[in-house]
Amino acid sequence: MPFTKVYIHYVWATKNRVRVLTPPLRRSLFEHIKQNAISKKIIIDSINGHLEHVHCLICLQPTQTIDNIAKLLKGESAHWFNNRSGINHLRLIWQDDYFAVSVSESAIDKVRAYITNQELHHQKKTFIEEYSEFMKRYAFHKN
Repeated sequence: MPFTKVYIHYVWATKNRVRVLTPPLRRSLFEHIKQNAISKKIIIDSINGHLEHVHCLICLQPTQTIDNIAKLLKGESAHWFNNRSGINHLRLIWQDDYFAVSVSESAIDKVRAYITNQELHHQKKTFIEEYSEFMKRYAFHKN
């Protein structure tokens, strides 16, 4: 059995950045994502977000791929959200894309704090500003 410790910081947004993740719904959604992850042997270290996006720190296992984890978490969570009674008038659709960057062991605490403090962070900066910073910081290029 291999011994690995690979952290990935994921960020994904709602389609067209629709702001459906209000605080009570967001808490329920994140709790569900955590429970679903456990059943799929996905190790979520931290999860949080704001009205139109999610940040998730995952410890990737040797047999897991970055893309497969994103598909499992995004697809199942939208399905669950859209089939809950009482919120049928709201639809959650995730954008197809996502960010995924590796996180060094020395930066884990900083990334955890960043994820934990999303509401405070977004009092000062919009998701669009955050998105632009990620694109620049990690030298992502649109294909």
